Amino acid sequence: MHVRTRKLAFAGLMLAVTIVCLYLGNIIESNTLFLLAGASYFVGIVYREAGAKMSLAFYVGALILGFFVTPNKFYILTYAAMGLYILFNEWAYFKIRKKENIRRQSVAFWIVKYLVFNVMYLPGIWFFQKLLFARTLPVWMFAGVVAAGQITFFLYDRAYEYVQGSLWNKIRNRW
Repeated sequence: MHVRTRKLAFAGLMLAVTIVCLYLGNIIESNTLFLLAGASYFVGIVYREAGAKMSLAFYVGALILGFFVTPNKFYILTYAAMGLYILFNEWAYFKIRKKENIRRQSVAFWIVKYLVFNVMYLPGIWFFQKLLFARTLPVWMFAGVVAAGQITFFLYDRAYEYVQGSLWNKIRNRW
């Protein structure tokens, strides 16, 4: 019982930090994406520390609380996409790692990551062009937005790997 209580308390603390990041993203407009990305990283931290079920509950709780706390609901939609990607990322990582018959696990993992991202990203920018850009984009500009999204995704994912691999491991060893 002690271990489950500790995991629950840990998830509650991470939820509080996540909500603070979401709220600060509304106040400090120049750092909104940075704070939303940081808030979504806590989904992965909770996944690795407390498991998949607790992480899913954490994610849903952050969405519900964030909806009530943050003034700009569009930011919650962005956080939802980032957090969902992190959930799929962690799930795929542990599933692929268990499969011993996959020769190049890192290649399979990157393929899954890009598939998950593009399944969320491409329909989003295709169907919501007028909401995001105030008009329908020409083909060359749409291709530029797709390319910029791929580069941004790569940077976001590398930053997440750095946070999980370096920063969080240093912090959790002190805890």
